[in-house]
Amino acid sequence: MITDLLKKLARFAWLVPGFLLWAAYPPMGERADVLFALAPLIWLSRRETSARVVAWRWFLSGCVFWVATLSWMPAIVKNGGPWPLVVLGWFALAAYCAAYFAAYGLLSARYWRWARDFATDDEGILRSYGPRLLGVLFVEPILWCGLEFVRSRFGGGFAWNQLGVVPANSGFATPAALGGIYLLSAVVFLINGSIAGIAERMWKPERSGFVRLRRLGTLETLLAFGLVGGIYSIDGNRLPSSAVESEGSALKVALIQRNFPCVFKTQEENPYAVYERLLGLVSGLQPDLVVLAESAMCEFGPVDQQGAVRFADWVHDKTGAALLAGGTRHEEGLTYNSAALYQWERSATAAGSPRQPSIGIYDKVHLVPFGEYIPGDKIITSLQKLAPVGSCTPGELQLLNLVPTTPSSSLIPHSSSIPLGIAICFEDTDSAQMRALARKGAQALVFITNDSWFSRSVEPEQHAWQAVARAVETGLPVVRVGNSGVSGTITPDGRASWLFGANGRPLVDRSGTMFDRISIASASPQKPRTVYALIGDWPLAITFALFILAMILVKYAHSYEK
Repeated sequence: MITDLLKKLARFAWLVPGFLLWAAYPPMGERADVLFALAPLIWLSRRETSARVVAWRWFLSGCVFWVATLSWMPAIVKNGGPWPLVVLGWFALAAYCAAYFAAYGLLSARYWRWARDFATDDEGILRSYGPRLLGVLFVEPILWCGLEFVRSRFGGGFAWNQLGVVPANSGFATPAALGGIYLLSAVVFLINGSIAGIAERMWKPERSGFVRLRRLGTLETLLAFGLVGGIYSIDGNRLPSSAVESEGSALKVALIQRNFPCVFKTQEENPYAVYERLLGLVSGLQPDLVVLAESAMCEFGPVDQQGAVRFADWVHDKTGAALLAGGTRHEEGLTYNSAALYQWERSATAAGSPRQPSIGIYDKVHLVPFGEYIPGDKIITSLQKLAPVGSCTPGELQLLNLVPTTPSSSLIPHSSSIPLGIAICFEDTDSAQMRALARKGAQALVFITNDSWFSRSVEPEQHAWQAVARAVETGLPVVRVGNSGVSGTITPDGRASWLFGANGRPLVDRSGTMFDRISIASASPQKPRTVYALIGDWPLAITFALFILAMILVKYAHSYEK
């Protein structure tokens, strides 16, 4: 009876890896968990003969991870979201993401079945142990990272909480300059696989099907950690960070976290009074640029209309700085989610005459389905009524040029302008789009978001974690402002400086102000500064596709032989 009970309880043990993996991210932030959380499932993939059983257990553990990770989604209900649809969307998205866990389990189990069959004939080390080394060192990490890549890009993509996000926020982000967030994920998965290998050698190694496992297991572990060390020893920066700091200049930036409740709600307090208080904390520091969050200008009207311009002019009076802020705009019956850069000529400022700023506009390119548009709503126009903020239209990718005009500017004289790459909302999770901005010549990235949709949840902190890898991937400094948090700056090597609260955690759901100096490189602005920004994800995509093709051909060959 007790034995039967233990067997039943053991079925739930396969949910533990998902819980441990979730604990590595905010709110718990037990970062070390990511190094071993998946090891039990990897161990299962290598030993279990039924690929369906393996896939099912990976799926269940993935469901635990994603349901817990996306626990911030119900926060939308208090902002007007119908709770049945919100809950349905929460579990549907969790199940969709967990399906990639299942896909990995299925593919890896089939690879290991082939590897065991191939290794049964003991004809030398290469034949009996080569498939295992190939699987541990290359096949497993590439299969996992390839599936992360597909999830992040397919159908608009959901690039959230890849394995590499944890080391990126733990001071170990340098490989992202070489292979992006996916190379960091590969490193994490390789470490998990090495721990699984140690467990295999301790627990009935004869069942693995690899006759030389015990004798060569130590070599396997040494090779794995040697590969990790080799990855970290390669410098993916085409322009060394020392050149960025010594040859560049400092851009003084003021970050204003307004904490406006939501675009659906009005604020009883006069917005000018709120900004009077917030700007007063930094106006004496003479910033070159003031950055407000996504949707900040919704209190004053479309970003290119007089209400928004008057507010921008008022901010300029208070600080003498250019203003970058998000809002909406309308053109020819179309709605855009936009960011506007307001700048003034120095001569007009000195004369004290009426001023009309130059306005640079960036329209969001990567829209959020079911948030900023409903799929198919341009064809079936009645669907547009279901979009929470109206049916938005994607813009074109472009840079906004900041021209330093204030007498107090700390920029070096020959910096006539600073090309800024802008990302709105979830665009900062899109590695491909940020690489495109870097290739266009961006010298800094500015991320603005309105996470007050998910106020009083962990979403703002999770969202901020995604941004750190973008700085290392592109080799560019990042300025990030969230309406309700998280706001801060990130250096090109991944060091984040957040606006913190009294509890020692990033300030969320409260207003605040931060001032920082951002190093801007002046050398080779038109050339990507990292290997990853130059090459992108092609090596991973091609290698992953070749592995899938090889597995299909092997399966077809075995079927043909039968």
